Amino acid sequence: MIKPAVMHRPSEDQQSEARYRGLLEAAPDAMVVVNQLGEIVLLNVQAEKQFGYRRDELLGQLVTNIIPEGFAERIIADGTRTAAEALAQQIGTGIELLGCRSDGSIFPIEIMLSPLESDEGILVTAAIRDISVRKAADRHLAQMENRYRGLLEAAPDAMVVVDQLGKIVLLNVQAEKQFGYSRDELLGQRVTNIIPVGFAERIIADGTRTAAEALAQQIGTGIELNALRKDGTEFPIEIMLSPLESADGILVTAAIRDITVRRESDARYRGLLEAAPDAMVVVDQAGEIVLLNVQAEKQFGYSRDELVGQAVTNIIPVGFAERIIADGTRTAAEALAQQIGTGIELNALRKDGTEFPIEIMLSPLESADGTLVTAAIRDITVRRESEARYRGLLEAAPDAMVVVDQAGEIVLLNVQAEKQFGYSRDELVGQPVTNIIPEGFEERLIADALRSTEDALAQQIGTGIELYGQRKDGNRFPIEIMLSPLASAGGVLVTAAIRDITLRHAADEALRVAHRKSESVLNSLNDGLAVLDKNWVYTYFNEQGAGIIGMRREELMGRNIWDLFPQLVGSKFYENYHRAVDTGQSVHFEEFFPDPINQWLECHCHPSPDGLSVYFRDVTLAKKADTNLVLKVEELKRSNEELEQFAYIASHDLQEPLRMVASYTQLLSRKYKGRLDSDADEFIAFAVDGATRMQALIKDLLEFSRVGTKGKEFVTVSSEQALKQALRNLSGAIEDSETVITHGLLPMVSADEVQLVQLFQNLVGNAIKYQQGNAPRINIAAFKNRNKRWEFSVGDNGLGIEPQYFERIFGMFQRLHKREEFAGTGIGLAICKKIVERHGGSISVQSTPGEGSTFHFDLTAVEGSAA
Repeated sequence: MIKPAVMHRPSEDQQSEARYRGLLEAAPDAMVVVNQLGEIVLLNVQAEKQFGYRRDELLGQLVTNIIPEGFAERIIADGTRTAAEALAQQIGTGIELLGCRSDGSIFPIEIMLSPLESDEGILVTAAIRDISVRKAADRHLAQMENRYRGLLEAAPDAMVVVDQLGKIVLLNVQAEKQFGYSRDELLGQRVTNIIPVGFAERIIADGTRTAAEALAQQIGTGIELNALRKDGTEFPIEIMLSPLESADGILVTAAIRDITVRRESDARYRGLLEAAPDAMVVVDQAGEIVLLNVQAEKQFGYSRDELVGQAVTNIIPVGFAERIIADGTRTAAEALAQQIGTGIELNALRKDGTEFPIEIMLSPLESADGTLVTAAIRDITVRRESEARYRGLLEAAPDAMVVVDQAGEIVLLNVQAEKQFGYSRDELVGQPVTNIIPEGFEERLIADALRSTEDALAQQIGTGIELYGQRKDGNRFPIEIMLSPLASAGGVLVTAAIRDITLRHAADEALRVAHRKSESVLNSLNDGLAVLDKNWVYTYFNEQGAGIIGMRREELMGRNIWDLFPQLVGSKFYENYHRAVDTGQSVHFEEFFPDPINQWLECHCHPSPDGLSVYFRDVTLAKKADTNLVLKVEELKRSNEELEQFAYIASHDLQEPLRMVASYTQLLSRKYKGRLDSDADEFIAFAVDGATRMQALIKDLLEFSRVGTKGKEFVTVSSEQALKQALRNLSGAIEDSETVITHGLLPMVSADEVQLVQLFQNLVGNAIKYQQGNAPRINIAAFKNRNKRWEFSVGDNGLGIEPQYFERIFGMFQRLHKREEFAGTGIGLAICKKIVERHGGSISVQSTPGEGSTFHFDLTAVEGSAA
């Protein structure tokens, strides 16, 4: 401590004291001078104000009156301090006590004591400052500190506060979790225990940053270091340092984030970069390449080391670097919105100096070093060649082709468009498309341009939009256009294929006329016609059909048949309609249509790829007639059966008396011939002849009736054996007439053997009988017809038959010759017809008069049989 010099000259002492008092009064703090007894010997006006006393009320009083405790006890101790020690104790580091005002109120003070040598000994000068305001500020600061601690604990990152010595003075629970220490284990320890390298070295540099600089450094753009957990494991972190003012000086707050996941993401990003099909180049804001993938190496012909750190202009000389700033500041949404297909077309340069066209798409990439630009680069050499081919295809198209931009202006057209509209190419390029298609095209550009490629391809030219085109001479003509999008560097264009459909319109009009005519024809049909589509919906109904159904055409058209007539589901209509559609075969049937129609309908169903056409007619009256006919047929059948029964009984019962008549007339002829007159002989001869003919007739009638009533069951029969039996029965006639009979192999058939013998016998017997003096020649043959039945033929060289008698000869009692020429009853062929029909077949004749006849009949084949 420096002592004031002792004054020897009275005038100097007085001057020094005056200066001291002046300084005392000018002091901003209360100043009180106390002697060694603790009495106040001097004070200034600030002391009067601060304690509320007048000067004369304090002079000579004990200092304990205004500072009750802590002052008087320090006088001796402080009085012995050296001058150097006194000077070292600044007011800011003084003693905090309590002062007492004249009104008795207590208030906080800070005092700084310093010795003052005088003639009366060492006095103590006390500088006294009212620190009520500072105390209030300290309390506020404590509250703020508590809130700071709360914010620190709530932070999502680990937070560590470090002093200028590099020791940890505060941390939050996230820091405990992240580093694996408890709070007590870290407080007071060096920060290098958890961040060995890179943190402590920054404290001085970062601690001196301004608040503005600290705020500017966000956590996301901090410093990447390695941290150490309690268990010794290392992990990557990102820290952001910011200064914190405190009573103990400037502290450093470190926000620490574990970036293990981000590092892994970076690794994945690099992996994705390598896996990308396009060349990928990452460029910094200085235009230097910082990262690239293997595709970039291949595309540009450089190794990775040759490109990293180089200017991007080495590989893309023009157009890329100029865009870095503009594109680097795009938002993520804007970047994502720009797809690779809609990028920028530039020229790139390979290591060997060759140029090639590329398309690039730029997007920003946030990093610790600032915003980088990722460039996806695609070699579009092939696409350029494709575009050239596209122009060639455009020219070769048979339709007019016009390419229009989104502003509705023509950018490209082919020679067909020139011909169709009557303009030269130069006259149309750059002009509004409305010059050639005044209405309907331009309004579709936006809608159609936004269609997907799949949607565009789905719209074929045949299903396009019909509008009107306008030629250069002003003539309008109908056109059909099909719009489809075309991606280009200038945005989405619209390609329009335009077809002149003047001829088609004329054909459509002719078709409409024909349709009206066909409609008239269909409506004039007596039959109803209904057309159903694949969904069973009526697409056509003629007037006659609607009349049969009893409904109007409007009520039927467009309706589903099964919804309209649910009562038909499961009926023969339902079954047969489905059968026709499922098999693709026409179906004919008759069925009763229930309520509300209540009619019998005859239906012819004809399927087609588009559905089913049904022709139908009302056959209710015919059905009733059929019913009556069935009844009549049944009645006739019963009548025929009764007649057959009667014929059988009559012929059988008449044989005996007729035999008696014949016997006695023959007896009279033998006994009395020549004994009576000539008339008697003639009469007797007539009687004998009549009886004989009557016997033959009754015999034949009996045979005819037996065909239907006495027939046997069908069995497998050898037709050859049946023929041989018939020939044995005719052996006498065959020998007498010298008949020659031939036949091939004859098959096994299903038949009544007795009737089959009779059939052959009647046909062969007729062939022998009806001759004109020649030796009969008869041939019997058999073959399988298209119905897989055996068809037999019995041919001869006899008289032959006129065509007009081909049907008649098979009737009862039908004779073509007089009895004097040929004997017989005229029932033989009727018996043949009845036998064949009983066997399910038919019989017919082919003949040429004078050349002979051939009779044909068919019988059921036995499976596996052959002639």
